[in-house]
Amino acid sequence: MKIGFIGLGNMGAPMAKNLAAAGHEVTGYDVAAPAPEGVSMAASAAEAAAGQEVVITMLPNGEILRSVAAEVIPAMEKGAVLLDCSTVDVESARAVADEAGKAGLMAVDAPVSGGVGGAEAGTLTFMAGGPREAFEKVEPLFEVMGQKAVHCGDAGAGQAAKICNNMILGVTMIATCEAFALADKLGLDRQKMYDVVSTSSGYSWVMNAYTPAPGIGARSPADNDYKPGFAAELMLKDLRLSQQAAEAVDADTPMGHSAMELYESFVEREGGKGMDFSAMLPRFEKRHRKG
Repeated sequence: MKIGFIGLGNMGAPMAKNLAAAGHEVTGYDVAAPAPEGVSMAASAAEAAAGQEVVITMLPNGEILRSVAAEVIPAMEKGAVLLDCSTVDVESARAVADEAGKAGLMAVDAPVSGGVGGAEAGTLTFMAGGPREAFEKVEPLFEVMGQKAVHCGDAGAGQAAKICNNMILGVTMIATCEAFALADKLGLDRQKMYDVVSTSSGYSWVMNAYTPAPGIGARSPADNDYKPGFAAELMLKDLRLSQQAAEAVDADTPMGHSAMELYESFVEREGGKGMDFSAMLPRFEKRHRKG
């Protein structure tokens, strides 16, 4: 396929590189990042989008997505697909899909799970919202960039799935880190706790595949001084999106809200920025019952 790829940062660059390596003709644009291997660069987002069958965006937030969409939609040919892989608010995803539809385009919102490692390895999971026809058109691209793609429903459904998933992830990480810190103070050996919990009802992806305690369980950022696989500030972004969505639809999410507040404190006031989101464990180790 002829593909325009806008946003070639830590996630976008390896995704674009994998598409080019698979034989697709990829034209990229980024305000600062260099060209990934196999990708030819355009002078503007509109130039990267012109004449392409699919235009992929991987951008920091909904405001930037709306701005870029306003630039590229007029440059795209009718029948083309605007595939946004950013993690943004549901309202922005639906607004961009609406504008694309008015211009005779198809739009898919397909945020990803798997982080930079998954982007590099081509093992991302895509959560997609939009018309079935559009999903099927870009499905071969999902197969190059990832290992799984789920069509979740209409426009915005991909973003909804992502923020619900990551709200669970954030809450579970906090609970897991709290439990390890409590075990320490109770004199329970961390390895013994892991051996019990990882095979009991406390089992979770966080405990078993992303263990936040160094030297125990799965190898994870905890074993690399908590250098980020998934940065705490990105978890904060996703939790804020979950609470923005919850407020918009009047959903009661007290655990999600508490997790957002804890990550907000960790990132903005406790030195957590630039650390993995599992660095909540050393945070709790240093704290007492009343802070």
